[in-house]
Amino acid sequence: MTDPQALWLNTKHGELAVGPARETAPGADEIVVRNHAVAMNPVDWIIQSLGDVMMPWLRYPFVLGTDVAGEVVSVGSAVRRFKVGDRVLGHAVGSDKQRNRAAEGGFQTRTLLLERMAAPIPDSLTFEDASVLPLGLSTAACGLFQHDCLGLEQPSAFPEKSGKTVLIWGGSTSVGCNAIQLAVAAGYDVITTASPRNFDYVRGLGARMAFDYASPTVVADIVRELQERTLAGALAIGETSAAACLDIVHASKGARTIAMCTPPVSFAELPAGRGRFGKFPPLMARLIGSNAKLFITAGLRGVRMRYIFSSSILGNEVSRAIYERFLPAALAEGRYVAAPQATVVGHGLAAIPAALEMQKKGVSARKLVVTLSGSS
Repeated sequence: MTDPQALWLNTKHGELAVGPARETAPGADEIVVRNHAVAMNPVDWIIQSLGDVMMPWLRYPFVLGTDVAGEVVSVGSAVRRFKVGDRVLGHAVGSDKQRNRAAEGGFQTRTLLLERMAAPIPDSLTFEDASVLPLGLSTAACGLFQHDCLGLEQPSAFPEKSGKTVLIWGGSTSVGCNAIQLAVAAGYDVITTASPRNFDYVRGLGARMAFDYASPTVVADIVRELQERTLAGALAIGETSAAACLDIVHASKGARTIAMCTPPVSFAELPAGRGRFGKFPPLMARLIGSNAKLFITAGLRGVRMRYIFSSSILGNEVSRAIYERFLPAALAEGRYVAAPQATVVGHGLAAIPAALEMQKKGVSARKLVVTLSGSS
């Protein structure tokens, strides 16, 4: 067994580098997991470029990464759901303001997880497939079920039909794949958007109807479909999603709330180091201006818009409702699938920077995964 290793972000806007990590004993409600697979998310490279703006509380050196799957090697004194040797998936919340610990980052051989943000992996699921779930799951659950977002009924094995419809813009994304399944499991019909090549995929996850997000008539088409339906709210995923959802919600009957996963500008072209400062001011100006326009327009139309912060479920009942009461049985019984599809693009911590660059270029209906099997 080798010493623990981590992929360190040593300074703001710095490069990622593999180095030794400290052994950390779990707190009462924590577990230590030896990671076998980790998945890539946009937030990982966004923090590298904009961590000082988005998360000024972060202490460096820091460990990025949120999606992990592996084997439990240690448990805290109050942990009852897991034991050493269990296969688990978990949402690593090291970047949360209240946690703010490198030991809780995902990109390392061992990660400290909160028990309430982890779930067992059934034998039918590989570590690679399981690793795609946590952040997308948490984000979707926050947007759908947290009271200050859409506040929907929670999912169950035998949901009562609500008679209401949820609009999920961006159904083939990581968040969208989870949101479709969660909303259906909570008793709601789902209308979603995707590219035509992913229509069958999102319908297979439970969406009642799928519309081409790039169609010039997509807003009018969805409004027409919703005329005979009652809207339970909208989940907006993607840079242009909030404006489109605002037009649809304004023209429909039912709940007038939009939970936003994505800011209305792209950070993909902002480098982490050299060249950053030339692009940063105009990007922030566009971000502030676009947000102001969205929220002012929403206010004038009587629509409530709310940004989603996935780790906020730490402080409420949603985390236990999803990771403890719903997901374990749903995965084991095949009522919930690990989505989007895992695509393994490398092995070892040193492969993660290249995987993040691939993620930054954009992926659809899949999630990039790096394996760490055989790590300490």
